[in-house]
Amino acid sequence: MARYDVLIKPPARKELEAVDLKKDRQRIVEAILSLADGSRPSGCRKLSGKDKYRIRSGDSRVVYAVQDVILVVTIVRVGHKSDVHR
Repeated sequence: MARYDVLIKPPARKELEAVDLKKDRQRIVEAILSLADGSRPSGCRKLSGKDKYRIRSGDSRVVYAVQDVILVVTIVRVGHKSDVHR
């Protein structure tokens, strides 16, 4: 199975850096890095009306887009579950 490249957009990087607790931030980074091995892990959800997916990491959500042709996962948003889908 081919590995995906994981890219994080600058706004998503800022959102990730703004996560308060170091352990929460580490858990989110691990979830993001796991997308390199499988772009659609169990538990991911396709967002309705969009070509994007989301994964959970505690109370946080990671929204990402997948380009299967060139094997790239692009992280679009990172944030608390109440804010990320807006």
